[in-house]
Amino acid sequence: MADRKTIDVLRSAFTNRKTGVMLVFGMASGLPYALLLGTLYAWLGETGVDLETMGVFSLIGLAYAFKFLWSPLVDRGRVPFLWRLGRRRSWLVPIQALVGTVLIVLASLDPVTSLGMFSLLAGIAAFASATQDIAIDAWRVEVADEDAPLELLSSIYQLGYRLAALAGGALALIMAARIGWPLVYGLFGGFMYLAMAASWFAPDTAADEPLAGTDDAPGHGLARSVRLTVLAVVGALWGWALVTVLVFMARSLGSDAAARPDATAFIKLYGPLIVIATVVVPAVLAGILDGWRRAGRYPPAPGDAAARGFLDHAYDALIDPLSELVSRLGWASILVLAIVLTYRLTDSIWGPFALPFYLQELHYTNDEVAIASKFFGVGMTMGGIALAALLFAWIGRMPTVILGAVLAAASNLLYADLAQGGAGLDAFGRITGFTALVGQFGADPRLARLLLAIAGENLAGGIAGAAFVAYLSGITAKSHAAVQYALLSSLTVLVGSLGRAALGQMIEEGGYARVFYTTAALGLVAVVLCVIEAMRQARGGRRTAEASVG
Repeated sequence: MADRKTIDVLRSAFTNRKTGVMLVFGMASGLPYALLLGTLYAWLGETGVDLETMGVFSLIGLAYAFKFLWSPLVDRGRVPFLWRLGRRRSWLVPIQALVGTVLIVLASLDPVTSLGMFSLLAGIAAFASATQDIAIDAWRVEVADEDAPLELLSSIYQLGYRLAALAGGALALIMAARIGWPLVYGLFGGFMYLAMAASWFAPDTAADEPLAGTDDAPGHGLARSVRLTVLAVVGALWGWALVTVLVFMARSLGSDAAARPDATAFIKLYGPLIVIATVVVPAVLAGILDGWRRAGRYPPAPGDAAARGFLDHAYDALIDPLSELVSRLGWASILVLAIVLTYRLTDSIWGPFALPFYLQELHYTNDEVAIASKFFGVGMTMGGIALAALLFAWIGRMPTVILGAVLAAASNLLYADLAQGGAGLDAFGRITGFTALVGQFGADPRLARLLLAIAGENLAGGIAGAAFVAYLSGITAKSHAAVQYALLSSLTVLVGSLGRAALGQMIEEGGYARVFYTTAALGLVAVVLCVIEAMRQARGGRRTAEASVG
């Protein structure tokens, strides 16, 4: 039976149009991120831009962390003249054209003589790319069906994303050494036009077609005055958060070095406040509204439905997604949020410290790290994603999610061993023959040790990444996919950013090994939470089955 399922999954992957589009969308999502938040620093460094100025460019990553703030617009807004293309295509086509155009224009600029315009365009591209991600994530949830299951689309999305990361990272470095950075960025800008062509022909729902569950949103059972009062409160909180982020980015990108605000201090202070203002408070209000609706309090007046205007549609875009999530999950929404905050914590906060660990702490060379991390590591990540797709068919979504959490936590122990000399990795390499195998390609035991650690971590990361995307996609409702997925996925980015300052201090005080043991322990929290979530979903499935039989 499992073999038959596997065959069906593979057949679907090669024959369904949605999976082909999903691969292109994954690449279109991963490429701008790699070019704007990674490879761009190599270009700036070669042109002589100082490190402090390059640090400012990292702030454009805030667009990805706070993309949920404008997700209601992407979810319900109509793009002039293009909305007839479809609910998601009408956004993807112009946004992908904008990203491609900006990359081509960047290729025509000198970062030294036109640094102000260069940074402005990079910020626009990051904002557009984050907006593209909102539409792509919603598209994946909405088009999933039996022929293109959500688990398969999630795995293919991750595969495309990693392929783009490889192209925008290692391949871009190789190409730049031969043809120069301007031509590299120009060529990748051209790829975004190809992605735009794929969007043009992608299946989609009509922009004016209501999605399942929209008309039954919990807030619709309450008086208009109540709904608009809540909208005013939540709208003010979201507006404050959006203005705060935009002002910070404008000050950072437009000021000289002496006047720039401290990014770390901003994240530490405003990060939790923004989460409280845009997630915690609205979720509490949504829970209160749902309780009032169930109790029959504040029923709508007879004329409420006919009097719907702009503010009512704003309520549908901003409040309904949160109300629907809290109403559907109930107290389990706390469990879901806890999983979102902890599942990828083990590697999301560690990422920026990887290169200093390899190069300064362990004294590997740049070439060794490039081979192990950028080529071998990416290959193992893709292998993990492919394995996740098979695991979805063999054991199901939640068992794969649990396994991903276990492996992600355990992979930190590999790095703890590496930080302490790698005795365990060396023994494993000798017993399995891995050290002898890579020795045939010129790798010494010391490099084999690094390859083993990176192999374990990236394989686990590939499985966990695909499982997490599938889990988030399954939690979100098709009627509110854009806002709910953007909100949940952004929380992961924010938590990773908030934890990095503390992690850096831990490294300074206790060394890398202590940090890896700590992150492994944090990973166990996610494992326990995922087990509880699997039990909750199993109970819900049994109740649904019993109700249908009865």
